[in-house]
Amino acid sequence: MRQPYLVSSSLLVGITLALGCGGKTEEQDDNSLGDGIESLSGFDTDDESDSSSNETGLKLDTVSDESEGTAESGDTTEEGCKKVDLLFVIDNSGSMADEQINLVNSFPSFIDEIQTQLEGTDGYHIGVITSDAYIFNQGCTQEGAMVTATGGANSSQSVCGPYAEGHRYMTEADDLDQKFACAGQVGTGGDGNERPMQTMMAALSPSMNGAGGCNEGFLRDDALLVIVIITDEEDDHEIDGCAQLPQPGSNGEPGGWFAGVVAAKAGQEKNIVVLSLVGPPGPDPVACPALDKCSGGIQGAEVANRIVSFTSMFTHGIVGRVCEASYAGFFAEAVGIIDSACDDFDPIG
Repeated sequence: MRQPYLVSSSLLVGITLALGCGGKTEEQDDNSLGDGIESLSGFDTDDESDSSSNETGLKLDTVSDESEGTAESGDTTEEGCKKVDLLFVIDNSGSMADEQINLVNSFPSFIDEIQTQLEGTDGYHIGVITSDAYIFNQGCTQEGAMVTATGGANSSQSVCGPYAEGHRYMTEADDLDQKFACAGQVGTGGDGNERPMQTMMAALSPSMNGAGGCNEGFLRDDALLVIVIITDEEDDHEIDGCAQLPQPGSNGEPGGWFAGVVAAKAGQEKNIVVLSLVGPPGPDPVACPALDKCSGGIQGAEVANRIVSFTSMFTHGIVGRVCEASYAGFFAEAVGIIDSACDDFDPIG
């Protein structure tokens, strides 16, 4: 069994707040947040885990003795995961055009390598959601509903689904490169008050995945869950420093988000992989400068300490720079994380 990678090699480990003045350059709308995470997801998202020492930093030691394998005295059976559910949470606000293209270009080699490394695995579910309620969708436009059609500036301007098996998510029956290129380029017409963690929680909720739900059948008990988050801004509660507009961000706190995702997998934390492409902690003015929102600039990224904190709570969680010219290196490392998590997979029930 492969040893899990610890931390993305592209990430600087010190955490330093490098926020801009807090404004948004993208168009604002009047979307309300609704009720709290509990009502959104149906999960118990008590924030007790916020007291963890990982709250303000990356997990630097995610390897336990158990990761050496389970073969004992002649028992060489390795079950591993047999199915994989991939959820892409893509920021669709005004500064994300280049990052979406980068993601779409990096996807083919990423999924090909996953399928190569996890050769004993079949049954892939791949869903795309945005950082707010996506008004261009077909049928389901609420937060957390998976993308089947795109619209607005810098989007693919296409109808992408229903997909080959009739769902709102892709499977191995689809031409994944072509379909992800359609759904993954969601455009830049979204709300400037990004809520990626809130839409993630909604996408994984029992009501969304149950019978009649928009994402019916996506989340499976017997599948490894891989969450990919890509955003150039923090998901936080702040006041827009330029226009003095409220920016509530997602409901809840990192510990509650962690608890909710783990609850979605029946408490099996090691059955989850979190890959976050965000503004990295630590000063990095060349590779990932601060997002200059007040002067109308759209380059760079806001440091996402809260999303980093959430990611670092997972045994199989890594962070990369959203500003990189290519995500190929990050995803190459992520395949090793996914491989290790698949080896560690503990079936529910």
